[in-house]
Amino acid sequence: MTQRVLILEDQPFQRGFLANLFGSHAGVQVDACEDVDAAIALCACQPYDLVVSDLLMPGQDGIQFIQALAAQPRPPRLAVVSAAPRRMMTSARMMAESLGLDVVGLLPKPVAAADVDALFEALAQARPAAGEAPTRAAAAPEPDASQLRQAMADGSLTAWFQPKKSLQSGRVVAAEALVRWRHPQLGTLAAGSFLPAICRYGLEGDLLRMMLKASISAQARWRKQGFRVPVSINLPPHLLEQSDLPDELLALTLANGGTPGELCFELMENSITRHVSDFYAGACRLRMKGFGLAQDDFGQGLSSVHNLVNTPFTEVKIDRALVSGCARDPALHLTLSTVIALANQLGLTIVAEGVESDADLAALRQLGCSQVQGFLISQALPSDEFTRLLDEEAPQLDESPRAALR
Repeated sequence: MTQRVLILEDQPFQRGFLANLFGSHAGVQVDACEDVDAAIALCACQPYDLVVSDLLMPGQDGIQFIQALAAQPRPPRLAVVSAAPRRMMTSARMMAESLGLDVVGLLPKPVAAADVDALFEALAQARPAAGEAPTRAAAAPEPDASQLRQAMADGSLTAWFQPKKSLQSGRVVAAEALVRWRHPQLGTLAAGSFLPAICRYGLEGDLLRMMLKASISAQARWRKQGFRVPVSINLPPHLLEQSDLPDELLALTLANGGTPGELCFELMENSITRHVSDFYAGACRLRMKGFGLAQDDFGQGLSSVHNLVNTPFTEVKIDRALVSGCARDPALHLTLSTVIALANQLGLTIVAEGVESDADLAALRQLGCSQVQGFLISQALPSDEFTRLLDEEAPQLDESPRAALR
């Protein structure tokens, strides 16, 4: 299947160099241009799988291009390539993602062939399977509240599981539950296609309860195979304004045969409580009930060292913005080193999100990170495929995974 790539780079030598790097991959067709107006015109008349854009350009710059790209009805995925400082590239990424763009990589100059290889690996993981409907939000009409409630009730909305691997043993030691929709017409949809509607209609609490029950059910199936796998579930912090939520979650867990110590709630970055007292009260009570508690997306948005130190977290998840490129960027490497050292001193399990290259994986191992998840490890899987992954690991181990995965 041919992939179309557009390169926006004002320097002729760099433009040709990048075109050759990307064009050397089988099945890749490359277009290249030198200014923003030409790139926007090409995107308007030709669908691209990926746009690779410089930031520092005369006239209209890369930031202005990204803003114009986001305004298109179905924008392509984006990679940023630049000689700009890493913090500027990361800021550009956050801006692009806040506009709804799917940013698959940041490539500091000079770009190496290995960087492009890793980018295509990430792109392949993100692409929908053959015959499957596109999963980006722009590709599907937004569902209404009744459709979402029906999908939860009939099991069309369900939990998939992304493995977390230990950097010490190299084995799957936990999973994160991620919602997917097996849509009867559009195929399997990722969360970005329907989560905004769930938030808009106030169905986040219903989704949380559904994901909790689905996770406990999956854990029960895995136990029958001899595996005990802790599962993390996303929890929007504003739900902690419901003072009896910890009691309800414990009752629901016990009623469905679950174990609080094998479940971890990840406090997300997309919401806050109106009163900070509700945040701390809810966090304390969830821990008092025996649940694990994770700071999600640390290094992005509202996450802070103050919250990390003063909230009874058992785990910290380091956002991909601090992880991607850490092997090559000294400033990023230093930041990660500081965060990981602090988290280790606090006794937290440290999970790095968005790991997509062997070099970053090696750097995280050297820095003392506990666990990793991301496309380099595995994308999210249905529970039966997750079971097969555990079974495939088992014959390679000297020690039984059934004893190790606790």
